[in-house]
Amino acid sequence: MANSIIESLDLKIGERKAHYLKAGSGSPVVLLHGAADDSKTWAETIVALSHSYSLYAPDVVGYGLSEKDKDSYYLSEFVEFTWGFIESLGLDSMALVGHSLGGRICLEIALQHPERVRRLVLIDAIGFGKLARWGLFLGAAAWAVRKALRRPQPYPLFLREKGEDKDLRRIFGINTDRLEKLKVPTLLIWNRLDPYNPVRNAINAKRLMPEARLEIFPGYGHAPHVRNRDYFNNLLLSYLDHDRPCRPPKQVPTS
Repeated sequence: MANSIIESLDLKIGERKAHYLKAGSGSPVVLLHGAADDSKTWAETIVALSHSYSLYAPDVVGYGLSEKDKDSYYLSEFVEFTWGFIESLGLDSMALVGHSLGGRICLEIALQHPERVRRLVLIDAIGFGKLARWGLFLGAAAWAVRKALRRPQPYPLFLREKGEDKDLRRIFGINTDRLEKLKVPTLLIWNRLDPYNPVRNAINAKRLMPEARLEIFPGYGHAPHVRNRDYFNNLLLSYLDHDRPCRPPKQVPTS
């Protein structure tokens, strides 16, 4: 089994346990999962890049095997936990790769500590604009059904900081002036038909971010790094290495 090269490890961040996956050697790359996932979503990517880089994929606080001390968190708590993870491992000059919620956490870390971030990769990241009404409805409906059936909620709720926009579709929104000041080389990756986070948000983000490049994957869904896994892994490796060409993905059927 290829995944046998991946270590499953724990460390303490303050009083909280952090679980993470690790493999490889070389320059560090931190991979952050989305709001409906955990570190296991990165297993194939970790294996694919482990010959060139040291890969670290934590379960963000409230997710996976990391501490679940509350049922809801502020963005600042996700960021503080992740930065504590990075500091505990002594990672420097790293690449940050994040999907959805993980992308927003990576973006915040890059804004706060740009001198530590070599490259930034944001995959269908939240915070750049309004979420789609349909996607928001689906998420709320799934949460309500689990509550009605008295099933445990697998993922935490998001809390809003004081002064944050109350519009549910603008969760963890970021001010445009902060994006304009970010000088970290950034790769934005988006599915053309994302039912939750429209591609127009990525197009707008690229326009604002001086060092951003945008790659739009064909097809439908919120997780292009999963739906087009091989192409994503090659693209990520090429972006981190600067010099490896990769072919565009084939059109993915939407039915």
